[in-house]
Amino acid sequence: MQANIQTDAIDAKILTALGEDGRRSYAEVGADVGLSTAAVHERVKKMLERGVIRRFSISVDPHTVGLNFTAFVAIRNDGGAHCRDIAPRLRELPSVQELHSVAGEYDLLAKVRTPHARDLEAVLLQIKAIPGVARTTSTVVLNTEFEDQPLRLPGA
Repeated sequence: MQANIQTDAIDAKILTALGEDGRRSYAEVGADVGLSTAAVHERVKKMLERGVIRRFSISVDPHTVGLNFTAFVAIRNDGGAHCRDIAPRLRELPSVQELHSVAGEYDLLAKVRTPHARDLEAVLLQIKAIPGVARTTSTVVLNTEFEDQPLRLPGA
């Protein structure tokens, strides 16, 4: 786990601005936070180096690319396996969008996206075939109210 890296109020404002719209120019961000384009660029560069910013990416609407079905799959290991042993195999499955190690009755929680509900069965069979997986429980998403919300940082 990454150590807690502190950011100042200006960094928090830059992160919030870029989190809301990653395509904003450094000049636009600078105008919002009271810095020059060069100063914003330097701060972003330092946050990348420190690991505060992991990467720049895009957010694709899954429905526009045919991934209309979402489910959360809770995974219980068999007691002999550890989550870090199972996670690399789950990363290989294209339908698994996210994976979280969790506390409670289950050990892992995967967010799965497929074209149709019937495709979930094939994904579940792939998950259950992974050594160390004891059982799964699925929760089907009926509607997504929101997701991909930018982090709200203190001081921003």
